Amino acid sequence: MKIARFSHKGAINFGIVDQSDTGATELVVLNGDPMFAGFDTTGERVPLADAPILAPVIPRSKVVAVGKNYRDHVAEMGGGEAPSEPLLFLKPNTSVIGPGDRIVRPPQSSRVDFEGELAVVIGSVAKNVAEADAAGVIFGYTIANDVTARDLQRSDGQWARAKGFDTFCPLGPVIETEFDLAASNLETRLNGVLKQSAPLTDMIHSVPAIVAYASAVFTLLPGDVILTGTPAGIEQMESGDTVEVEVSGIGVLRNTVV
Repeated sequence: MKIARFSHKGAINFGIVDQSDTGATELVVLNGDPMFAGFDTTGERVPLADAPILAPVIPRSKVVAVGKNYRDHVAEMGGGEAPSEPLLFLKPNTSVIGPGDRIVRPPQSSRVDFEGELAVVIGSVAKNVAEADAAGVIFGYTIANDVTARDLQRSDGQWARAKGFDTFCPLGPVIETEFDLAASNLETRLNGVLKQSAPLTDMIHSVPAIVAYASAVFTLLPGDVILTGTPAGIEQMESGDTVEVEVSGIGVLRNTVV
């Protein structure tokens, strides 16, 4: 089931993506945020064309991200051993934007890169979760672009500034609650040209392992988002560029750069 967060008639709503009898894509409006209010509907259906799609979730607490979680990306970042444990860092929730929103290149940086990623949306309070129990605390999956000021990442020696600017965490377009990770691939295109392509099974540390590891450090709260790392193929974005991150089974996250 695909869940969208959208704007309609001056209000923000949640809806289930569905097809009408005529084949048009519609949103079945929910009574509230399904993470907290369940999946009861209002009876209203809104044409997708009439409802701007927003970031599917605004983390109330944090975005937890994993670095160097694909071996080919480790190699393109300068080689060395792949991390034996998930390499965690945080992005502020103020970095989150939605589909179609603009990624803003900050004046402090001369190189801003895309990093297409699968994102995990946490659905319940989670602390010291065992790998075998990780699925029970996951609400669903969406797509992320872990935008990075690469020059600042290198000069600072740590990643908070380079990863944390406003607009540096596009999320969307929907949350998929029934996602088959083992059968899915990630692709990133810059101005229509394929730059990244990998099966999600290429991750060094699996989603259950990441959830278990992160929840042993931080209490994960409903609405928290975990970014699971990017494959090789990262590249600089310039003003006017369009970047698309696609995960089969979820959709396409598209943003322009200014």
